[in-house]
Amino acid sequence: MSEASLIEYPSDFPIKIMGAAHPEFARTILEVVLQYAPDFDAASMEMRPSSGGNYLSVTCTVRATSREQLDNLYRALSSHAMVKLVL
Repeated sequence: MSEASLIEYPSDFPIKIMGAAHPEFARTILEVVLQYAPDFDAASMEMRPSSGGNYLSVTCTVRATSREQLDNLYRALSSHAMVKLVL
């Protein structure tokens, strides 16, 4: 029995990704996101450094088409070496 989804698809779904402030962090995250959401608009990425400047938060609002797509994207982001947390 599959779990019922609380999200109606397609839907705009924000994902916040946090990691160490690194010059390549945002570009690396963009490459991962585009693998699972090829229509994602890079210009819509929101970036916010931590108060100490040691970490960077990147929010990507993707057009989610299925739970499987979101699950795969979360897994890819969560397992990436540069990523500390995915919300």
